[in-house]
Amino acid sequence: MKHVDAIKQKIYTLSALKGIIAGWKVYEKTVAFTNGCFDILHEGHIFSLSQAAKEADYLIVGMNSDSSTKKLKGNDRPINNENSRALILASLEIVDAVIIFEEDTPLELITALLPDVLVKGGDYTIEQIVGAKEVIANGGKVIINKIVDGFSTTGILEKIKHL
Repeated sequence: MKHVDAIKQKIYTLSALKGIIAGWKVYEKTVAFTNGCFDILHEGHIFSLSQAAKEADYLIVGMNSDSSTKKLKGNDRPINNENSRALILASLEIVDAVIIFEEDTPLELITALLPDVLVKGGDYTIEQIVGAKEVIANGGKVIINKIVDGFSTTGILEKIKHL
């Protein structure tokens, strides 16, 4: 039986998520955190999220709000609003929790949650990853996943424009 009602329950406020994490920690479970805009979900996102999910018992996805996405990506973005994006992420079996953040970066969120593993995709160095210093100082680790070439929301939008 599918538990579709559980999807919305995977979208948390910060205070609720801190409580959930505390419960996971009681059972000595590990928590991974990754973040992004996830505007138009594609194969590259799924690969990145799958890799992040392998790093711990639970995966939390920090998702940029509409206003935060607009600041990062421009006035034409996001294509999908934050509620739609959060629901899509929460519907993925590999994602255990989704939290929307308003800031330009997830630093405040990461320092509040202090995951065991911080996962970021791309060609970053640990020094460039927001929250890496804080996670490492707390005894956690940072993982940098490779990016799947040929998949990006920007690329999808360019392809659509040329149809």
